[in-house]
Amino acid sequence: MELLKTQEVRSSSEIFYSLFMKILIVEDEPKVALFIKKGLEENYCDADMAYDSVSAEKLARQYNYDLFILDIIIPGSGGLVLCKKLKSLYPAIPVLMLTALGTTEDKLAGFDAGANDYLVKPFEFRELLARVRVLIKTAEKSYETGSKLVVGELELDLDKKTVRRGDTQIDLTAREFSLLEYFMRNPGRVLSRNDIAEKVWDTSFNFSTNVVDVYVNFLRKKIDRGYDKKFIHTRVGFGYIFGDY
Repeated sequence: MELLKTQEVRSSSEIFYSLFMKILIVEDEPKVALFIKKGLEENYCDADMAYDSVSAEKLARQYNYDLFILDIIIPGSGGLVLCKKLKSLYPAIPVLMLTALGTTEDKLAGFDAGANDYLVKPFEFRELLARVRVLIKTAEKSYETGSKLVVGELELDLDKKTVRRGDTQIDLTAREFSLLEYFMRNPGRVLSRNDIAEKVWDTSFNFSTNVVDVYVNFLRKKIDRGYDKKFIHTRVGFGYIFGDY
């Protein structure tokens, strides 16, 4: 089955909404999953793949995703059950159903399971990208007003501007809070000092100063000191990586 019509979608008007969106693709056809992953990554998005409901839920619990793309017919519990589970765990994260089942009843079942949108195969990639962009923009508006970022036992409340690790509340300065938010939105990704400076300080990194390293160390002392499991890890020569390792 021809899934997509291949065409160039990287014009300036079609560049993806954010450089740091992370998406989970749950699709049991490897070629289809790889095609979607490649298209998203070419449009400045980070994408992971899962081929069944068990591995999908494991990844969803491990990383902080901005969007789930789910096929209905997948091994394990199936896409509808997985959708219900993911929406119960992460109600603020949108779900795009992607399937060959295109009857009205199928669509209603998807929406009843909690899907935010429904795209029937075959489709053009630019339509998928447009729907993804709209879903993430919509989610961002509500996400910023009253939601939480959770990685492992670390929880950041965007509305209350509070941080907790387990039962312990952690007091952060405004800059430390912004730095932690950036880390938690990009778990598992190596972030260079320049990446951090541009997103947290809104400026290009000046290699004559170690301000990024200083603030990372401030944050490290507050969220990692005294714990065996660390969240902030140094990748020598590259930058930092954040994760519950």
